[in-house]
Amino acid sequence: MSDKVIIDVKNVTIRFNLANQKVDNLKEYVIRLIKKELMFQEFLAVKNVSFQIKQGEAWGIIGTNGSGKSTLLKAVSGILKPYKGSIKINGSIAPLIELGAGFDPELTARENIYLNGCVLGHTDKYMREHFDEIVEFAELHEFLDSPIKNYSSGMKARLGFAVATMVQPKILIVDEILSVGDYAFRKKCTQRMNEMMSTGTTLLYVSHSLEEVKGLCKKALWLDKGEMRMIGNANEVCEAYLIEQKAKTEKQQKH
Repeated sequence: MSDKVIIDVKNVTIRFNLANQKVDNLKEYVIRLIKKELMFQEFLAVKNVSFQIKQGEAWGIIGTNGSGKSTLLKAVSGILKPYKGSIKINGSIAPLIELGAGFDPELTARENIYLNGCVLGHTDKYMREHFDEIVEFAELHEFLDSPIKNYSSGMKARLGFAVATMVQPKILIVDEILSVGDYAFRKKCTQRMNEMMSTGTTLLYVSHSLEEVKGLCKKALWLDKGEMRMIGNANEVCEAYLIEQKAKTEKQQKH
């Protein structure tokens, strides 16, 4: 493992503007916008978060739904821009954040493999050379000429993971999408991620499965309503999170 910092997140805050009124159509929206009648409420999805990840490290991000995990990953991936703070990335990123992202639902899996490869910056020649490898890993031989819109969530996850991990990126970002796959395929993905990490890939992993986080990651970040609750050893962070969740459940049951 290198001492080189590959992901540097400093005092990052991510803000969204939530509309206070319901606007039913585009015409009404434009009229209110021109008249300056649109009212918004500021929502901070991530609040003043800082951490550094070194090359080859595996980090898990945990927290309840709505805690800002996916939002933070999108900012690290360059999809969202922080309202405050900075994010510095040193290396190529393969993000697996939203199921079906980069796929056209009307195209077949065969066509989408080339489309997704192009989005990731690969040439047509390169994709032809690695096409069989992708199909073999995804185990979708019989469905190559079916439109993606007919695929199950698990099948989309298989294809997305197979394309994204075809080459070894410096940074692999995975957000919960593997939870829709079956046990055998999740095990296969875990094995591939471990192989990639053993040769220097950095992993940033979001999952509600604490066992998966502890099994894959050495370090973890716990987010709670957008704020950092705890950061450090993955086992210790997961255990602290689990204790709090159990306490909350017991309290709810008593009431």
